[in-house]
Parts: sequence; C-alpha cells; structure tokens
Amino acid sequence: MKSKTEIPHAWMMIEVDATELVHLRNKYKDAFKSEGIKLTYFAFFIEAVAKALNTNKILNSSWQEDSIQIHDSINLNIAVSADDDLYVPVIHNADMLSIRGIAKKLAQLAEKGRTHALTSEDMHGGTFTINNTGAFGSIQSQGVINHPQAAILQVESIVKKPVFIDEMLAARYMVNLCLSIDHRVLNGVDAGKFLQDVKKNIESIDSETTL
Repeated sequence: MKSKTEIPHAWMMIEVDATELVHLRNKYKDAFKSEGIKLTYFAFFIEAVAKALNTNKILNSSWQEDSIQIHDSINLNIAVSADDDLYVPVIHNADMLSIRGIAKKLAQLAEKGRTHALTSEDMHGGTFTINNTGAFGSIQSQGVINHPQAAILQVESIVKKPVFIDEMLAARYMVNLCLSIDHRVLNGVDAGKFLQDVKKNIESIDSETTL
C-alpha cells in the first residue's frame, strides 16, 4: 500500500532474444548438477542486470526525504517462496559474482527460504529487485516497486517463437523484461537505456561466455 500510494509508477517492456542463453545453459546444466549446483536461467538474468546497474547507477537508487540516494553497492532482492509465505532476500554485491557464484547464492537463499531459516542479514540492504515471474508461465506483468527502491524488473517466461532475422524467419527463444519505475527518480530515457543494456548483456552471450 505504501508503495502504490506514495510512488508514481511508470512501466516499460522490452523483448530480448535469449536463444544463446538457453543453449549455453543447456550445455552446462548437467555439469553444474554434478557439482550440486542448479544452473537456472534466472542466474544469467541476475548477472546481466547487475552489469547494467553498474553502467546505469541511477536505477540503483531510492527516494529518501525528497531526494535521490544512489547506492554504492548493488544488492539485488529476489523472491523466494515457502509454503504460503513469500520472502525477498538479498544477493549482496551481485556485480562482484560470476554466473556460477550467483547460481550458488540462489540455491542457498532458496533453501533458507524453504526451511524458514533466512536471517536479518539475508533480508537487509536491497537496492534493486528482480523477480522471476516467468517461473509461473507469465509472459507480461507489472511489478509493484519494493519501497523505497526506484525500480523492479520482472523476468518473464522464455518462449520459442518465429522471429525475422535479416529478412529470414527463424525459431528463437524470446523473453519479455518488464520494468516498473518510480517516476520521481527515473524517466523513460533512464528506463530505456537500462533495458537496452540488459538486452545487450543477454544477447551477447555465446558459447565462449565464462560461467
């Protein structure tokens, strides 16, 4: 209620080609599993968002006492469910982690959430929220901003569909990224630049990408 009554929400969506991400994840998921690590698509999106926040620092901010506070650390809130409860723990300093490191952290937080073992440290200090709505089959959604943060990103389902590339029709894995922003802090230009950087980070993934 505080978020919706205090924050003037605006919204933007972008479509991203995640084909190479899907291929890379499928290539390595069994090797990761043998190490006890679940390699999810979400880990790749978290890394892409962390990189984009490094170059679009205004997104990693909050509205506090009628002024904008830009945060030095990139601490990403993620949603973790347990029975009927929903927790939003934090991956601290996400920009310092590899995809492998993020995958490990995701597994740790998910297990803590399922067993109701999250600590105050796990829950404290978030600066930006990224939500894996695609896990439920959603293809488009408008997130409510995690007060007092300036934005929340919804990662939707990856869907295989026909796409024109250089006048040729090809089957590609596409995903919608949906961004809600606090219009006191951010405008459409800020949102667009950030989403374009996330898109570039995802679409630059190839078989040589280091995990």
